Amino acid sequence: MKTVFITGANRGIGLALCQAYLTEQWRVIACCRAPHQATELNAMANAKLDIYTLDVTDYDQVTALAKKLNNISIDLIINNAGVYGPKGYGFGHCDVTAWQKVFEVNAIAPAKLAEAFYEHLKRADNSIFAAISSRVGSHTENTKGGGYIYRSSKAALNSVVKSLSNDLLPQGIKTVALHPGWVKTEMGGPNALISAAESAKGLKSVLDTLTREQSGGFYSYTGDQIPW
Repeated sequence: MKTVFITGANRGIGLALCQAYLTEQWRVIACCRAPHQATELNAMANAKLDIYTLDVTDYDQVTALAKKLNNISIDLIINNAGVYGPKGYGFGHCDVTAWQKVFEVNAIAPAKLAEAFYEHLKRADNSIFAAISSRVGSHTENTKGGGYIYRSSKAALNSVVKSLSNDLLPQGIKTVALHPGWVKTEMGGPNALISAAESAKGLKSVLDTLTREQSGGFYSYTGDQIPW
């Protein structure tokens, strides 16, 4: 039985990913900040589902959970937890405090998660560390400007994934940055184009077929490669 570790599992894409992997009989380690409030996640009650409290920016908590799961092999980590930050601001109006918070959640925390669970990934054959990014983090596709806070955090995340690919692939661990599409979630809003279930299905398909040659790459949920 394969094991997947998912952060931000209480709603949206994270919740849909939990359902997708449970359907395929994976063991799912689902993490979120407040499991007692995760009504839909708890409703998935399943012998293969384990739910843990985890704030990805609480590095002591991350380390403690890694130690608690010390003897477990993890085939796949999906760092889905992320925040958007302020909306509607323009050049000259970037909130520095908000920027620091978004950058920590979206770029620093995934790197620390990879460090904490490196040994767990090493125990599994052909394991993967995946990070949910966004195509707005692509320098090539940034033709409109704006969005400084979220864009820069996802561009930094992509750089983290690329560095991880160089460091971890020799150990048999693949890495990938994934664009989930514009999804109808709390972050994506009601006007988004696809459902969380559709996004999760596509993301899982990409991960199911990810090759060593694709490690360190940036891909859409449709399987299309996105330019840096």
